[in-house]
Amino acid sequence: MKLSKDHDRSCGAGASAFSKRLPPTTVVTPIGAARVSKRLSLPLTLTPLTLTLIPPLLIGQSLDPKALLKPAIDVWPTYNGDYPGRRFSPLTEINPTNIGGLSLAWFHRIANVGPQRGVGNPSISSTPLMVNGILYFTIPDHAWAIDARTGEEIWHYSWHDKGGHLVGNRGLGMYGDWLYFMTRDCWFVSLSAKDGKERWRKKIADEKMQYFCIMSPLVVKNHVMVGVGGDAIDVPGFLDARDPETRDLQWRWNTTPRKGEPGAETWPNPQAMEHGGGMTWLPGTYDPELNLIYWGTGNPNPVFAGQGRKGANLWTASIVALNADTGKLVWRHRPSPHDTHDWDNVETPVLFDGLFNGQPRKMLAQAARNGIFTLLDRTSGESPVTKGYIGVNWMKGIDAKGQPIPDPAKEPKVDGSLIDTPGGGGTNWPPPSFDPETGLFYVNAKQGYSVTYLTDDDLEPQGYGGGGGLSEPILLALDYKTGNVAWKHKYPSGGFGNAFPGVLTTASKLLFTGDPSGNLLAFDAAAACVLWHFHTGTMVSNGPSTYMLNGSQYLLAGAGDTLFAFQLVKSGN
Repeated sequence: MKLSKDHDRSCGAGASAFSKRLPPTTVVTPIGAARVSKRLSLPLTLTPLTLTLIPPLLIGQSLDPKALLKPAIDVWPTYNGDYPGRRFSPLTEINPTNIGGLSLAWFHRIANVGPQRGVGNPSISSTPLMVNGILYFTIPDHAWAIDARTGEEIWHYSWHDKGGHLVGNRGLGMYGDWLYFMTRDCWFVSLSAKDGKERWRKKIADEKMQYFCIMSPLVVKNHVMVGVGGDAIDVPGFLDARDPETRDLQWRWNTTPRKGEPGAETWPNPQAMEHGGGMTWLPGTYDPELNLIYWGTGNPNPVFAGQGRKGANLWTASIVALNADTGKLVWRHRPSPHDTHDWDNVETPVLFDGLFNGQPRKMLAQAARNGIFTLLDRTSGESPVTKGYIGVNWMKGIDAKGQPIPDPAKEPKVDGSLIDTPGGGGTNWPPPSFDPETGLFYVNAKQGYSVTYLTDDDLEPQGYGGGGGLSEPILLALDYKTGNVAWKHKYPSGGFGNAFPGVLTTASKLLFTGDPSGNLLAFDAAAACVLWHFHTGTMVSNGPSTYMLNGSQYLLAGAGDTLFAFQLVKSGN
C-alpha cells in the first residue's frame, strides 16, 4: 500500500478508536487492583523493619557495565536506553495484534514536593533508569527510586538550590552502585543507589554567572560526562569528564575556545569568545568501537544579535566527535553556521549502521531545531545528506561540506524578518527514535512560520531580540537515506510549544509518543496510523521507555507529575 505523506487516521478494524476529538479518558482494565491507586504514592520510610520486608533485589543495586553495551531489554541503564541513542527496543511482547489489551498497571504521582520555584507544579522530563527492578528518575533538585513492579516509593532525595534555570531535569547516570545527577545550581552529586544517601558533591559552574545544569550525565567507561546550560547572561559553554569515584576533572572541552585554542580564530575578539555560549544541555551518544562520543552544542550568544560576533563562531551550534578518554576534537559539523535564530543544536545525535548507496557505513543522524535533517558518516564527519524536514528558507543553499549557507536577508531585523521555520525551531530537546527495521527516523516536530526581530542593532549589542509566529504540531517519519518525509501525521489540535513528547519504537513495529491533547499514543510505525491511546490528563512530558520484568513487558511514560506504567492483560492477572 502506497502511503500519502499526510495522515490523520486510525488503522481501521480491530484498533481502538481514535478521532480528531478523542474522548476525555480511555477506559482501562487495571492489572491487579491493589497495584493501582488513585491516591498519591505514599513515601516509604526505610526503617530496619521495612527493609526486611523489601525483596533483596530492591536493596542491593549495581549496574553491570556490560548492560550499557547491549540493547536494552531487561534494563534501561541510561537516558536513551543505550549508547547509540536510537530509543529502539527489540521487545515484541506488546505488538499490533494485542495492543488493545494494553492496560494501566500502576501510576506514581510525585508527592510531598509542592509547586517548584517559578514553574508551578512539578513535571517529569527525565527518562527513568530501570536497573534490577528499580526505576530512578528526577525533577529539578529531586531524585527518586521506586519499585518498577508496583510504583511504590523506595527513597527520595531532595536538594535546595540557590539559583539556576527553571526548566526540567533530564535524569540520572549510573556507574556500579552509584547514581549521578546535576542540580539546577550546577552541583554534580553522587548518590547511593541502595538508599539515596549522598556520597559526595562537586561544584562545576557558578549559578551567579547564570549557569544552570539540567542534563542527564552520560557514563562512558570510567568517565561521567556532564554539561552546562546558561543563556540569561552570555557565558561560555563546556563539557566535562569527571571521575566516577573521586569526582575529579579528567578533561574539559570548551565549546567556545579559550585564547590560543583551535577555533579561537573564528571569533572577532576575546571578549566575544568569552561570552559566546554553546551550551551542552543534553547527553550525547557513544560508539565503543571508535571510542568517540558525539555531542550537540547550543547557540552562540548574543542569541539574535550576530553583528557583534562576526565569523563562524566555532564550536557552537555544531555536532562534534570527541575522543572519550581525552576530550580531543576528532571532527565537527555545523548544521547552523553563525546561528542568529536561537537554534540550539543539542538534539540527540542518533547512531546506527546501515547501507548508503549500497555500501555499509557507520552513520549518525540528527533532526535539528533549525529544521534540518543531517546524515553524517560518524567516522569521518562527512555529510551525505542535508535536507530540511520543514521549511528552511533561512538558508540559501548547501556548501561543499554539506553545511547550510545562511541567507543574510533572513537574519533578524529591527522591522522583522519572515521565515518559514516556526519560532523556537522545528523540534527541540525531547528525544527522537530510529527504527533499524523500517529504516525510518521518527521525530515530533512543528511546521509553520515566524517573524524574528532585532532589538539591539549596536555593533557591540547588549540586547538580544525575539520573535513569534504560528505553528502546527506533527509527527514525522524520515527516510535516513534521503532525508525525505516518508509519512507525516498532523495532530488534530493544540500545539507543542517547546515541550514535545519523546518517541519510542519497538521491534514489533510500534511507535509510542504523546500528542498535544494529553494522550499517550501507539502508532503502527510503518503504516502511520494510531492503534491505541490512553488519556493521561496532560501532555506526555518525557521520552517513553520499555523493559521486561518478571516475564512481562512494561511501557513507561511520564506526563506532568505522574509516571504511568502499562502491561498487557493476561489470564490470571
